[in-house]
Amino acid sequence: MEETLESPEGKPSFKVATFNANSIRARLPLVLKWLGKEKPDVLCLQETKVKDLEFPAQAFRDLGYFVVFRGKGGRAGVAIISKEEPNKVSFGLSDGGPPDEDRLVWISLRGISIVNTYVPQGQEEKSEAFLYKLEWLERLRWYFSRNFSPNEPLLWCGDFNVAPEEIDVYDPIGLKNQVDFHPEVRAALFRIKNWGFVDVYRRHHPGKPGQYTFWDYRVPKALERNLGWRIDHIWATPPLAERSVDVWIDREARMWERPSDHTFLVAEFKGSGLAMQHFSTREASLAIKK
Repeated sequence: MEETLESPEGKPSFKVATFNANSIRARLPLVLKWLGKEKPDVLCLQETKVKDLEFPAQAFRDLGYFVVFRGKGGRAGVAIISKEEPNKVSFGLSDGGPPDEDRLVWISLRGISIVNTYVPQGQEEKSEAFLYKLEWLERLRWYFSRNFSPNEPLLWCGDFNVAPEEIDVYDPIGLKNQVDFHPEVRAALFRIKNWGFVDVYRRHHPGKPGQYTFWDYRVPKALERNLGWRIDHIWATPPLAERSVDVWIDREARMWERPSDHTFLVAEFKGSGLAMQHFSTREASLAIKK
């Protein structure tokens, strides 16, 4: 019989992870090793850096996973790997602007919507890329508003390319105007959060410093010195956040052979997920009020 993960209450858990692979072809052995070790229900990938025809989909199918993906090569590319086949798949912002289908994928399964994004990095302050990042985050806010409700179970996962708080970077003073910690970018992210999201990691680890998901290759011994950033996130609407039982950063995987500059962020939720599609209006309402 297949092993079933359980929450502390003894109920089957729904396990979701996110990982910026920084090239899925370069990182494929690491990702497959991690899947075999952790067996998540869903893994969201960003920066796959591969065209669709070259995505190694069969490697995931051989492990029994379904996979959806979109990429054009270059620096972006997103994918979602899941144990169950999604009943809905959509790519891009679909608002009449640049679709950026290789930066956003939305799937639905078990009554849960999962949106995986690779937010533009922004390059440098006041550049066109930085302005596009701010515009992209505002478009994303309207995307959530247009397609979802905060009282429905929704997960937003991915590389947000934003460290929300001062404790989420190793040097908040020196990095103040860096594009992933810039006041304007953080304000744009908080506007999305105020729509109806909970930072699930901070729900379980409030105020804990030094917790990072990204260590820059270009900084000497960044991992050993823990000079990092928390820019990869799993956020949830209140009904789903209320069911979270654990969230953790897999720092060990960052030490494996040929690692990405990011590592895996993992969240577990009580209930198999099947029950989540039967949320009552009252339960959702109570979660919103808390």
